[in-house]
Amino acid sequence: MINFNLMILAAGHGKRMKDLTKSKPKPLLEVNNKQLLSHTIDFFLSLGCDKIVINTHYLHDQINHFINKNYSKKNIKLIFESSLLNTGGGIKNALSSLETKNFIVTNSDILWSASNKVDVLNFIDQYEKIKTCKLLLSENNNIKGLKKSKGDFKLENTLIKRWVNNDPLIYYSGLQIINSNIFSEIEEKCFSMNTVWDSLIAKMQLEGKIMNSSISHIGDIKAYYQINKV
Repeated sequence: MINFNLMILAAGHGKRMKDLTKSKPKPLLEVNNKQLLSHTIDFFLSLGCDKIVINTHYLHDQINHFINKNYSKKNIKLIFESSLLNTGGGIKNALSSLETKNFIVTNSDILWSASNKVDVLNFIDQYEKIKTCKLLLSENNNIKGLKKSKGDFKLENTLIKRWVNNDPLIYYSGLQIINSNIFSEIEEKCFSMNTVWDSLIAKMQLEGKIMNSSISHIGDIKAYYQINKV
């Protein structure tokens, strides 16, 4: 068990889910008869998470109702974004609620399961010592669901670089450790974490670790039906 604070990114429209998200936010779609958001919350609470912050925007009232109904006794705070701030802006906007200098961030469309516990615990062990940002990565053969023809990153020792042609296919798992200092020089309110990562890569300051277990990325409607069928 490791004590930490967590942010779940849940503000997007989920447009790649097509009709499934016309009247329901993506984090509340069910996989194996359980909401994606519940899969995520329950997984990280089981690891020792102290506090969870969730940013919302699209159909935010449904997420608010869901949390109040199912997790009212847990230390969970919702932050409503009146306009989308993108991934980086959403995290920066939540810093005061996250309270600690170092914290964990996960995407809401990764189906974390018991088989991932050892990998995640090893990844976040001594998370408070990270000085910038560290990403958990997955090799091509260990990721199910949404895949791309191009990789996201490559890993040299513990440092991350951007993927280029002919590199092994390595993807971002959706989990990262962040030290809030990385936002100190960013004045923009709306920006992507990719901007932050590229800046850290240029300084050789973006760390990474490849996981051994398999994960499921519910990134689009095809992946949703594929994972639910399995």
